Amino acid sequence: MADTPDPSKLQRLNRLDALSDSELATVVRAGRYVTLPADWSVIWERTPADKAYLIIDGEVSVRRRGTEIARLGPGDVIGEIAIVNHQLRTASVVSLTPLEVIHFTRESLEELLVSVPAFGEALRGTTADRMPSDGAGGDGA
Repeated sequence: MADTPDPSKLQRLNRLDALSDSELATVVRAGRYVTLPADWSVIWERTPADKAYLIIDGEVSVRRRGTEIARLGPGDVIGEIAIVNHQLRTASVVSLTPLEVIHFTRESLEELLVSVPAFGEALRGTTADRMPSDGAGGDGA
């Protein structure tokens, strides 16, 4: 198993295309590259926000009270909303396919938001896409 994702997969992440090569390398180094099987519960609803994941390859289902509310894939970050908002998870995330992800602790994600401003902007963009226009809170996963 590789310790880092395939660079060609990283280059295809449209949400991160504003990052320079060195910024992208900083993001990858801040986390841990892991692979997860299909049908894996990645994040659980109503649990503390202690981790987030950048999806490199694969697809997940975001579920609230067992009902799917979104499907996310390469370039999306999951788990960040609850970290940024300092709240419990408001949704569960289950892998639909095998996943390649970068796992971030709460601390490493918070540090990246400061040290790599372009990553923070990309994260806010992906988060804004998932937040309702009424401001009632997003998937929170």
